[in-house]
Amino acid sequence: MMAEQRAWSVYGRVVAVVLVLLIAAGAWGQTQARDTAEKYPPTIVFMTDFGVVDDSVAICRGVMYSIMPSVRIVDLSHQVTPFSILDGARYLFGATPYFPAGTVFVVVIDPTVGSTRKAIVAKSKRGQYFVLPDNGLLTLVDQRDGIEAAREITNTDWMIGSKMSSTFHGRDIFSPAGAHLARRDDWTKVGPEIAVKDLVRLDLKAAILDNAGLNATVIALDGPFGNLVTNVNADDFLALGYSRGEEVPVTLNGSAMKIKFVKTFSDVPVGQPLLYIDSRGRLGLALNQRSFAATYGVKPPATLLIPRAGK
Repeated sequence: MMAEQRAWSVYGRVVAVVLVLLIAAGAWGQTQARDTAEKYPPTIVFMTDFGVVDDSVAICRGVMYSIMPSVRIVDLSHQVTPFSILDGARYLFGATPYFPAGTVFVVVIDPTVGSTRKAIVAKSKRGQYFVLPDNGLLTLVDQRDGIEAAREITNTDWMIGSKMSSTFHGRDIFSPAGAHLARRDDWTKVGPEIAVKDLVRLDLKAAILDNAGLNATVIALDGPFGNLVTNVNADDFLALGYSRGEEVPVTLNGSAMKIKFVKTFSDVPVGQPLLYIDSRGRLGLALNQRSFAATYGVKPPATLLIPRAGK
């Protein structure tokens, strides 16, 4: 009996030690997480079509810093094509996978600023937050990641100024709301919930792959280089049966041509056209060290037809 009691006593001490170690480990983990959060403060990714000639971007950054001085602000771009919601949506789609959960994206591409369009905060299923006008900017992110919830920004405590401008909501609404989010304020306080299904979405036509081939669209230009961005993903193009190094017949805005499918620009001579899979996993058309758009006079949207190999 005594031996059994001693065994239970030893067992109890072992359990107690294990519990103490687990509690200590939990406390250490919490301390580490807190230290990490302090060492690496929340990030705001900022994108506009303001350009950088005047003081607009700096003013918005100043508003963010005044609310959370330690926030990190990453400028995604301030040279988005003016009023181009589609370009803003594309850049968000391209950038968001490279930022962690908790990142706040503040986007001001707002051709109807001051109108009845809503200013919103949305949270994606990846745990990222988006502060922007409800005008379709979230379309591509929503298609890939999904939107978990959205709220309209109506709480004046999340804005600045008693007399808000009707033309500078980037300063008065979006920047302060983004900073409050980065500060980890309760985002449900920003305003009433909006049904995700009611968010504005761009009417983007998907490429059609059928027995004849691909019926697609050139949706944008690749920055200053003049490469054509299409709505064709790599898998759909490869399903046509073409191999790298092969000439591919294409009809672009009604004009027929043959373009070599290659891995990269230098696989063809300078000034020659090429088809390639771009860094976002979509089919692109380019000229090596030249502008495809300028050379061929292409402006999005443009029709693109590619038959199946052997057709």
